[in-house]
Amino acid sequence: MEKIVAEAIMKMNAFYQQTSDARRHDINHFLKVWGFAHTIGIAEGLDARTQETLELAAVVHDIACPLCREKYGSTNGRYQEMEGKPLTRTFFEDFDLPAEQLERIVYLVGHHHSFQNVDGQDYQILLEADFLVNADESNLEHETIKTFRDRVFQTKTGRQLLENVYGERSAA
Repeated sequence: MEKIVAEAIMKMNAFYQQTSDARRHDINHFLKVWGFAHTIGIAEGLDARTQETLELAAVVHDIACPLCREKYGSTNGRYQEMEGKPLTRTFFEDFDLPAEQLERIVYLVGHHHSFQNVDGQDYQILLEADFLVNADESNLEHETIKTFRDRVFQTKTGRQLLENVYGERSAA
């Protein structure tokens, strides 16, 4: 598992180097999201396949940002979800992933800004990991963080990390 994730991280770094004017932000962002996703998934006891799927999705979750900036002048989540699916499929062409796993990664990238109908621990954890990073990068207000915690966060580990990072009493 670790080797394929490392290969995806290196490929994603190269992708942003070639495509992103905001590459420093984009690279740092995906690495932070991946770090939180890795930690939450391990702490929550995901099986090896689900953990790998989660981590690969975390690495590429914002793959569409450079294209969205160019095409729409915005990285709005709706655009990222739409444009991210085909980019994700292309990104993983050279990886030896089972078709079912690839489809799940594409699905996660295509829904990582959608907070309804969360259908798996990998999806839940990706949402939490991305929010942990976005809240800081967007300087979100205390009330916004609290509302998101109450409405979206489900894992004990994600809530604990939110408390630790933002000083918010959020653990169950």
